[in-house]
Amino acid sequence: MRVVFMGTPAFSVPVLDALTDAGHEIAAVYCQPPRPAGRGKKDRLSPVQARAEALGLEVRHPVSLKSKEAQGEFAALNADVAVVVAYGLILPQAVLDAPTRGCLNIHASLLPRWRGAAPIHRAIMAGDRETGVCIMQMEAGLDTGPVVLRKTVEIGVEETMGELHDRLSALGAAAIVEALDRLDGLVAEPQSEMGVTYAEKIDKAEARVDWARPAVEIDRHIRGLSPFPGAWTVLEDRRIKLLRSRVVEGQGRPGEILQGLRVACGIGAVEVTELQAEGRGRQEAEAFLRGARVPPGTILGEST
Repeated sequence: MRVVFMGTPAFSVPVLDALTDAGHEIAAVYCQPPRPAGRGKKDRLSPVQARAEALGLEVRHPVSLKSKEAQGEFAALNADVAVVVAYGLILPQAVLDAPTRGCLNIHASLLPRWRGAAPIHRAIMAGDRETGVCIMQMEAGLDTGPVVLRKTVEIGVEETMGELHDRLSALGAAAIVEALDRLDGLVAEPQSEMGVTYAEKIDKAEARVDWARPAVEIDRHIRGLSPFPGAWTVLEDRRIKLLRSRVVEGQGRPGEILQGLRVACGIGAVEVTELQAEGRGRQEAEAFLRGARVPPGTILGEST
Protein backbone atom coordinates (compact mmCIF):
# COMPACT_ATOMS: atom_id res chain seq x y z
CA MET A 1 0.00 0.00 0.00
CA ARG A 2 0.92 3.64 -0.32
CA VAL A 3 1.30 4.77 3.30
CA VAL A 4 1.71 8.06 5.11
CA PHE A 5 3.53 7.36 8.37
CA MET A 6 2.91 9.66 11.34
CA GLY A 7 4.95 9.20 14.52
CA THR A 8 7.64 10.88 16.58
CA PRO A 9 9.31 9.04 19.53
CA ALA A 10 11.43 5.90 19.76
CA PHE A 11 8.29 3.79 20.26
CA SER A 12 7.32 4.54 16.64
CA VAL A 13 10.62 3.65 14.96
CA PRO A 14 10.18 -0.17 14.81
CA VAL A 15 6.79 0.43 13.18
CA LEU A 16 8.35 2.50 10.41
CA ASP A 17 11.00 -0.16 9.89
CA ALA A 18 8.38 -2.92 9.76
CA LEU A 19 6.34 -1.09 7.14
CA THR A 20 9.35 -0.54 4.89
CA ASP A 21 10.57 -4.12 5.39
CA ALA A 22 7.11 -5.38 4.39
CA GLY A 23 7.40 -3.54 1.08
CA HIS A 24 4.87 -0.77 1.65
CA GLU A 25 5.54 2.50 -0.15
CA ILE A 26 6.08 5.34 2.34
CA ALA A 27 4.71 8.45 0.64
CA ALA A 28 5.94 10.74 3.45
CA VAL A 29 6.79 10.69 7.13
CA TYR A 30 5.15 13.19 9.47
CA CYS A 31 6.70 13.85 12.88
CA GLN A 32 7.16 16.59 15.45
CA PRO A 33 9.72 19.31 14.60
CA PRO A 34 13.24 19.14 16.07
CA ARG A 35 13.34 20.41 19.67
CA PRO A 36 16.13 22.05 21.70
CA ALA A 37 17.79 19.42 23.88
CA GLY A 38 20.93 18.80 25.90
CA ARG A 39 23.16 21.30 27.65
CA GLY A 40 23.72 23.32 24.51
CA LYS A 41 19.97 23.43 23.75
CA LYS A 42 20.67 22.58 20.11
CA ASP A 43 17.80 21.31 17.99
CA ARG A 44 17.62 17.53 18.12
CA LEU A 45 15.83 15.41 15.54
CA SER A 46 13.11 13.13 16.83
CA PRO A 47 13.92 9.39 16.65
CA VAL A 48 11.45 8.98 13.79
CA GLN A 49 12.92 11.84 11.74
CA ALA A 50 16.44 10.52 12.24
CA ARG A 51 15.40 7.04 11.10
CA ALA A 52 13.33 8.34 8.18
CA GLU A 53 16.21 10.43 6.88
CA ALA A 54 18.51 7.42 7.17
CA LEU A 55 16.03 5.49 5.02
CA GLY A 56 15.91 8.31 2.47
CA LEU A 57 12.25 9.12 3.10
CA GLU A 58 10.58 12.50 2.78
CA VAL A 59 10.02 14.07 6.21
CA ARG A 60 7.46 16.72 7.08
CA HIS A 61 6.96 18.32 10.47
CA PRO A 62 4.18 20.94 10.34
CA VAL A 63 3.44 22.73 13.60
CA SER A 64 -0.27 22.17 12.92
CA LEU A 65 -2.53 20.38 10.46
CA LYS A 66 -5.42 22.81 10.85
CA SER A 67 -4.68 25.02 7.86
CA LYS A 68 -6.14 24.42 4.41
CA GLU A 69 -2.61 24.44 3.00
CA ALA A 70 -1.37 21.68 5.35
CA GLN A 71 -4.47 19.60 4.69
CA GLY A 72 -4.12 20.06 0.94
CA GLU A 73 -0.49 18.96 1.04
CA PHE A 74 -1.49 15.87 3.00
CA ALA A 75 -4.33 14.98 0.61
CA ALA A 76 -2.03 15.46 -2.41
CA LEU A 77 0.01 12.46 -1.25
CA ASN A 78 -2.83 10.24 -2.50
CA ALA A 79 -2.24 7.67 0.21
CA ASP A 80 -4.13 4.42 0.61
CA VAL A 81 -3.80 4.63 4.39
CA ALA A 82 -2.12 6.64 7.13
CA VAL A 83 -0.45 4.76 9.99
CA VAL A 84 -0.32 6.83 13.16
CA VAL A 85 1.61 5.92 16.30
CA ALA A 86 2.47 8.46 19.03
CA TYR A 87 2.51 11.32 16.54
CA GLY A 88 1.71 14.19 18.88
CA LEU A 89 -0.80 16.26 16.87
CA ILE A 90 -4.57 16.01 16.66
CA LEU A 91 -5.69 15.05 13.16
CA PRO A 92 -8.54 17.22 11.79
CA GLN A 93 -11.40 15.46 10.06
CA ALA A 94 -10.11 16.54 6.63
CA VAL A 95 -6.85 14.66 7.34
CA LEU A 96 -8.67 11.61 8.72
CA ASP A 97 -10.77 11.47 5.54
CA ALA A 98 -7.95 11.97 3.02
CA PRO A 99 -6.45 8.44 2.69
CA THR A 100 -8.60 6.02 0.71
CA ARG A 101 -8.65 3.47 3.56
CA GLY A 102 -8.59 6.03 6.36
CA CYS A 103 -6.13 6.38 9.25
CA LEU A 104 -5.04 3.49 11.47
CA ASN A 105 -3.65 4.16 14.92
CA ILE A 106 -1.47 1.82 16.97
CA HIS A 107 -2.40 2.30 20.63
CA ALA A 108 -0.45 0.63 23.45
CA SER A 109 -3.35 -0.63 25.56
CA LEU A 110 -6.37 -2.89 25.41
CA LEU A 111 -8.95 -0.28 24.50
CA PRO A 112 -11.19 1.07 25.93
CA ARG A 113 -8.86 0.72 28.94
CA TRP A 114 -6.20 3.43 29.08
CA ARG A 115 -7.16 5.81 26.35
CA GLY A 116 -4.86 8.81 26.32
CA ALA A 117 -1.25 9.84 26.70
CA ALA A 118 0.48 7.39 29.07
CA PRO A 119 -1.10 3.94 28.73
CA ILE A 120 2.06 1.91 29.42
CA HIS A 121 2.93 3.81 32.60
CA ARG A 122 -0.64 3.66 33.88
CA ALA A 123 -1.11 -0.06 33.23
CA ILE A 124 1.87 -0.94 35.43
CA MET A 125 1.05 1.65 38.08
CA ALA A 126 -2.51 0.32 38.34
CA GLY A 127 -1.34 -3.28 38.74
CA ASP A 128 -2.85 -4.57 35.49
CA ARG A 129 -1.88 -8.15 34.80
CA GLU A 130 -2.14 -7.82 31.04
CA THR A 131 -2.04 -5.19 28.35
CA GLY A 132 -1.38 -5.13 24.62
CA VAL A 133 -1.82 -3.13 21.45
CA CYS A 134 -4.88 -2.24 19.44
CA ILE A 135 -5.02 -1.26 15.79
CA MET A 136 -7.82 1.28 15.69
CA GLN A 137 -9.61 3.13 12.92
CA MET A 138 -9.19 6.76 13.87
CA GLU A 139 -12.06 9.16 14.37
CA ALA A 140 -12.38 12.60 15.91
CA GLY A 141 -12.61 11.39 19.54
CA LEU A 142 -9.61 10.60 21.77
CA ASP A 143 -8.82 6.92 21.10
CA THR A 144 -12.51 6.16 20.62
CA GLY A 145 -12.47 4.55 17.18
CA PRO A 146 -13.40 0.94 16.38
CA VAL A 147 -10.68 -1.70 16.79
CA VAL A 148 -9.71 -3.88 13.83
CA LEU A 149 -6.97 -5.96 15.51
CA ARG A 150 -6.05 -6.63 19.13
CA LYS A 151 -2.94 -8.32 20.58
CA THR A 152 -2.60 -9.17 24.28
CA VAL A 153 0.48 -9.76 26.47
CA GLU A 154 1.00 -10.42 30.16
CA ILE A 155 2.84 -7.84 32.28
CA GLY A 156 5.79 -9.34 34.16
CA VAL A 157 5.72 -9.11 37.95
CA GLU A 158 9.01 -7.16 37.97
CA GLU A 159 8.72 -5.56 34.53
CA THR A 160 9.47 -1.86 34.16
CA MET A 161 7.75 0.63 31.89
CA GLY A 162 10.84 0.75 29.67
CA GLU A 163 10.86 -3.01 29.17
CA LEU A 164 7.13 -3.16 28.47
CA HIS A 165 7.46 -0.15 26.14
CA ASP A 166 9.96 -2.02 23.98
CA ARG A 167 7.85 -5.19 23.89
CA LEU A 168 4.72 -3.30 22.89
CA SER A 169 6.60 -1.32 20.26
CA ALA A 170 7.71 -4.56 18.59
CA LEU A 171 4.23 -6.05 19.00
CA GLY A 172 2.63 -2.98 17.42
CA ALA A 173 5.02 -3.15 14.49
CA ALA A 174 4.10 -6.77 13.78
CA ALA A 175 0.39 -6.07 14.32
CA ILE A 176 0.16 -3.19 11.83
CA VAL A 177 1.85 -5.26 9.12
CA GLU A 178 -0.65 -8.05 9.80
CA ALA A 179 -3.54 -5.57 9.79
CA LEU A 180 -2.57 -4.10 6.42
CA ASP A 181 -2.17 -7.58 4.94
CA ARG A 182 -5.63 -8.60 6.19
CA LEU A 183 -7.39 -5.24 5.97
CA ASP A 184 -10.12 -6.34 3.57
CA GLY A 185 -11.14 -9.20 5.88
CA LEU A 186 -10.91 -7.47 9.26
CA VAL A 187 -14.07 -6.44 11.10
CA ALA A 188 -13.98 -3.11 12.92
CA GLU A 189 -15.46 -3.64 16.39
CA PRO A 190 -16.82 -0.57 18.21
CA GLN A 191 -15.30 -0.07 21.63
CA SER A 192 -17.40 -0.95 24.65
CA GLU A 193 -18.76 1.91 26.73
CA MET A 194 -17.91 -0.16 29.81
CA GLY A 195 -14.44 -0.14 31.33
CA VAL A 196 -13.26 3.15 29.84
CA THR A 197 -10.24 4.59 31.66
CA TYR A 198 -7.97 7.49 30.79
CA ALA A 199 -4.18 7.41 30.97
CA GLU A 200 -3.46 10.97 32.00
CA LYS A 201 -0.06 12.40 31.13
CA ILE A 202 2.44 11.80 33.93
CA ASP A 203 2.75 14.90 36.08
CA LYS A 204 6.18 15.62 37.55
CA ALA A 205 4.62 16.11 40.98
CA GLU A 206 3.39 12.51 41.14
CA ALA A 207 6.84 11.03 40.57
CA ARG A 208 7.95 11.54 44.18
CA VAL A 209 7.55 8.37 46.24
CA ASP A 210 5.12 8.51 49.17
CA TRP A 211 6.54 5.92 51.54
CA ALA A 212 3.30 5.87 53.57
CA ARG A 213 1.60 3.95 50.74
CA PRO A 214 1.55 0.13 50.73
CA ALA A 215 4.62 -1.63 49.36
CA VAL A 216 2.66 -3.15 46.46
CA GLU A 217 1.63 0.30 45.24
CA ILE A 218 5.11 1.78 45.68
CA ASP A 219 6.68 -1.08 43.73
CA ARG A 220 4.24 -0.47 40.86
CA HIS A 221 4.95 3.26 41.08
CA ILE A 222 8.70 2.72 40.78
CA ARG A 223 8.47 0.24 37.91
CA GLY A 224 5.72 2.18 36.13
CA LEU A 225 7.85 5.33 35.96
CA SER A 226 11.15 3.63 35.08
CA PRO A 227 13.17 4.89 33.33
CA PHE A 228 11.16 8.02 32.51
CA PRO A 229 10.35 10.26 34.24
CA GLY A 230 11.62 8.16 37.15
CA ALA A 231 10.14 7.81 40.63
CA TRP A 232 12.35 9.60 43.14
CA THR A 233 13.04 10.14 46.79
CA VAL A 234 15.52 12.11 48.91
CA LEU A 235 18.55 10.64 50.66
CA GLU A 236 20.45 13.16 52.82
CA ASP A 237 19.36 16.08 50.63
CA ARG A 238 20.25 14.25 47.41
CA ARG A 239 17.55 13.29 44.95
CA ILE A 240 17.70 9.59 44.11
CA LYS A 241 15.83 8.18 41.11
CA LEU A 242 14.52 4.67 41.79
CA LEU A 243 14.51 2.47 38.68
CA ARG A 244 13.77 -1.09 39.75
CA SER A 245 12.29 -2.73 42.83
CA ARG A 246 10.47 -5.74 44.24
CA VAL A 247 8.07 -6.31 47.13
CA VAL A 248 9.72 -7.96 50.15
CA GLU A 249 8.94 -8.69 53.79
CA GLY A 250 9.67 -6.06 56.41
CA GLN A 251 8.11 -3.39 58.54
CA GLY A 252 9.12 -0.11 60.11
CA ARG A 253 8.56 3.61 59.87
CA PRO A 254 7.61 4.59 56.28
CA GLY A 255 10.80 5.39 54.37
CA GLU A 256 13.07 3.67 56.92
CA ILE A 257 16.05 1.73 55.60
CA LEU A 258 15.80 -1.74 57.14
CA GLN A 259 18.88 -3.28 55.53
CA GLY A 260 20.78 -2.51 52.35
CA LEU A 261 18.14 -0.76 50.25
CA ARG A 262 15.18 -2.58 51.76
CA VAL A 263 12.76 0.21 52.66
CA ALA A 264 9.75 0.09 54.97
CA CYS A 265 6.45 1.30 53.52
CA GLY A 266 3.05 2.02 55.01
CA ILE A 267 2.35 -1.70 54.69
CA GLY A 268 5.25 -4.07 54.02
CA ALA A 269 8.52 -3.14 52.34
CA VAL A 270 10.21 -2.82 48.97
CA GLU A 271 13.76 -3.59 47.98
CA VAL A 272 15.27 -1.12 45.54
CA THR A 273 17.52 -3.04 43.16
CA GLU A 274 18.52 -0.33 40.68
CA LEU A 275 18.77 3.45 41.08
CA GLN A 276 20.42 6.64 39.89
CA ALA A 277 21.80 9.34 42.15
CA GLU A 278 21.96 12.97 41.00
CA GLY A 279 24.86 13.47 38.61
CA ARG A 280 25.54 9.73 38.36
CA GLY A 281 24.68 6.94 35.98
CA ARG A 282 22.38 4.01 36.63
CA GLN A 283 23.67 1.60 39.27
CA GLU A 284 22.73 -1.72 40.74
CA ALA A 285 21.93 -1.39 44.44
CA GLU A 286 25.07 -3.30 45.47
CA ALA A 287 27.33 -0.95 43.51
CA PHE A 288 25.61 2.11 44.97
CA LEU A 289 26.00 0.82 48.53
CA ARG A 290 29.73 0.25 48.05
CA GLY A 291 30.14 4.00 47.52
CA ALA A 292 27.46 5.38 49.83
CA ARG A 293 26.86 5.06 53.56
CA VAL A 294 23.21 4.20 54.14
CA PRO A 295 22.94 2.66 57.64
CA PRO A 296 19.76 0.95 58.85
CA GLY A 297 17.43 3.52 60.40
CA THR A 298 18.09 6.13 57.70
CA ILE A 299 14.81 7.71 56.60
CA LEU A 300 14.32 8.27 52.88
CA GLY A 301 12.25 11.22 51.76
CA GLU A 302 13.33 13.56 54.54
CA SER A 303 15.59 16.56 54.04
CA THR A 304 18.02 17.44 56.81
